[in-house]
Amino acid sequence: MKDETICLHAGYDPEDGGPGVMPIVQSTTYRFKSTEHIGDLFNMPTECMYSRFANPTVDAVEKKIAELEGGVAALCTTSGQSASLFSILNLCSAGDSFISTSTIYGGTVNLFAVTLKKFGIECIFVDSEATEEELQAAVKPNTKAVFGETLANPALSVFDIEKFAKFAHKNNIPLIVDNTFATPILCKPIEYGADIVVHSTSKYMDGHALQIGGVIVDSGNFDWTNGKFPEFTEPDESYHGIVYTESFGNMAYAVKARMQLMRDIGAYPAANSAFLLNLGLETLAVRMDRYCENAMKVAEYFEKSDKILSVAYPGLPGDKYHELAKKYLPKGTSGVISIRIKGGKAAAVRFMDALELASKEVHVADIRTCVLHPATATHRQLTDEQLIACGVDPGMIRVSVGLENVDDIIADLDKALACV
Repeated sequence: MKDETICLHAGYDPEDGGPGVMPIVQSTTYRFKSTEHIGDLFNMPTECMYSRFANPTVDAVEKKIAELEGGVAALCTTSGQSASLFSILNLCSAGDSFISTSTIYGGTVNLFAVTLKKFGIECIFVDSEATEEELQAAVKPNTKAVFGETLANPALSVFDIEKFAKFAHKNNIPLIVDNTFATPILCKPIEYGADIVVHSTSKYMDGHALQIGGVIVDSGNFDWTNGKFPEFTEPDESYHGIVYTESFGNMAYAVKARMQLMRDIGAYPAANSAFLLNLGLETLAVRMDRYCENAMKVAEYFEKSDKILSVAYPGLPGDKYHELAKKYLPKGTSGVISIRIKGGKAAAVRFMDALELASKEVHVADIRTCVLHPATATHRQLTDEQLIACGVDPGMIRVSVGLENVDDIIADLDKALACV
């Protein structure tokens, strides 16, 4: 099926006479007729048995997202941050390291550089434009993964997925790609060599600012038996001595994340949250078209303004990442634009406070236009050096173009820029 059809039909197949819309299974528990049946599920988890790590409503959404991304399985989480965390913890233990580009979401920078450091896991940050030699110099014997964002938040740089996939695979380690801003409608990282894909489903997938969530998608393509990942090929004593690669084949990564991490940490979304997410997924393909169309017109408007120092939007022909965008994001580069206003922070604040239609909020990728000043909000925990590495300027404003009539959006922006 094509994306538009997958968005509507994948994941849930109504039974004869069953509900046409995916139902909310609002239950923590599931009843079985025999003790033996329950015991069998602890050996081979093929059914829902407890909603801390599996639920029928969430399961349907997981199947839909896996199909959209071209993966073999998915695991939903309570946030994008927990998805990023699980994606690393499923591979790394204390004493291990992984590599990440520096142009990623500020909250993820803090997660990798500060919180995971407390776990004894080292994140080695590299420039997304580093040469192959520079990347290779960052690899250590204990390095277990490479991480990057398709469209960086808020720098709007485009990640060269094939380049980093080749680098990762040369070192027998997987590539993890955060595909939040692109969504599988605009880019499918697995097609370019990514092994694991993560999302904050709170953004475009939900689209309506209704619930926080995340997801991890397993491509099923990585060879976990290459000798670098014994936790996949040796018995798991915490789970009856099961060997994930033997019992679950190319779904080993996804099952291990569920049966180890989700079982013990329990960052699983509620059924109602998954139901709301599914409503957003059903219109994702048509919404992404309009986001991109509106954002292109707004980006062109910003380019013509003498109040704007620079516009970061890879869809623009003059953008630094336009060529990479044509390769990886030929359908469009999302609805998010980063601008730098003349006059720095003070001018940025005047502009934001003068907006009426666009809302000032700590969110992005909504159906409604919203703006944020990253240096004092999402990225305020970072040092000046880290801000520069992430591509965040004090005068930068992240504009998330919504689905309003684009003429109304531009009129609001124009009135606010008059106050700068």
